[in-house]
Amino acid sequence: VQGFPNVITDLPEANVPFEGVSAWILQGERHQLVFFEFESSAQVPEHSHDYPQWGIMIEGKMELTIDGKARIIEKGDEYVIPAKAKHYVRFLSKVRVMDFFSEKARYRTKSVK
Repeated sequence: VQGFPNVITDLPEANVPFEGVSAWILQGERHQLVFFEFESSAQVPEHSHDYPQWGIMIEGKMELTIDGKARIIEKGDEYVIPAKAKHYVRFLSKVRVMDFFSEKARYRTKSVK
């Protein structure tokens, strides 16, 4: 799995509260598009949010569980997580995904040091 090119990694880096993840934010007025790189050791615990989320797998393999229903997501697969749906992810390899959050402040940017 290769990383994102500079055109993506030059975007503001997201402050994501999970280990084994890097992410970059393309900020809109009412939405965020986030480019994620997850190590296979990364864990996203079960959670939900009040707005829907759409994503697409760019590279890698993961198991996405939404409201108790597990699905394997591979390169090119899209997924929609409905508002308020409990979901979590188990990574089966290193992964690159792109997620669209219909909420403008899902993630904050890292502080510049």
